[in-house]
Amino acid sequence: MSDAHPDEKWLELTRQARAWFDGPLGRQLLQQERPLIERELARCFGSYLIHYAPCAEALIEPEKIKRTVRLGAPLPGNEIACDERAWPLGEHAADAVVLQHGLDFSLSPHALLREAARSVRPGGHLLIVGLNPWSLWGARRAMSREALRQAHCFGASRVGDWLNLLGFALENRRYGCYCPPLSSSQWQSRLERVEALGQRMQTPTGGFYVLVARKLMVGLRPLRQPPRQRVGKLIPMPVAKISRRNLK
Repeated sequence: MSDAHPDEKWLELTRQARAWFDGPLGRQLLQQERPLIERELARCFGSYLIHYAPCAEALIEPEKIKRTVRLGAPLPGNEIACDERAWPLGEHAADAVVLQHGLDFSLSPHALLREAARSVRPGGHLLIVGLNPWSLWGARRAMSREALRQAHCFGASRVGDWLNLLGFALENRRYGCYCPPLSSSQWQSRLERVEALGQRMQTPTGGFYVLVARKLMVGLRPLRQPPRQRVGKLIPMPVAKISRRNLK
């Protein structure tokens, strides 16, 4: 699909998602996600990091990666505009790819994940941030009348299975934002202990999850051994019995 004529339904969904992330709840979520993302990307290295997200969050620029490029819908802040199902990148073009809520606000999540996986070089990393359906934030989605209601909220285990089928090995899974989705800053400060306890215990009830997966290296194809010819059974040969008299 041409960049000049993106899918209007997908474009409108992205605009609504951006507006929600610009609100108090969206900012609360992004604020909790950034330290975890930066911590996981600190061990990645290379030339290019691709960041795909429906939010206008500030770029994450790890020290060991030379260049971070934001890719997505033709909206302000995205350096490369494209359809979610067709990234204008060569295969193995990036050392790391970050999908920050890209699967949550997508019309074609499987196609989006395939494009992201295709773009990662062997040995590179794919980092996925998603809303956790088994959390208070997931419950908020069911009752919301905002763009949050349109989020898919795929479970971390389900996305992990998809990554495995695409040739990735899951290296780490982290959860965050254990505080309930409350827009009041006073309540957020009162519940800081809840957040600290949840981060320490890492129970799977945080508002979001971070999956870090490494693309498996392409191994050498083992050579086929030539078929062995079937050998008949061994038959014992008769041995002449030697008399002791003959030895004297």
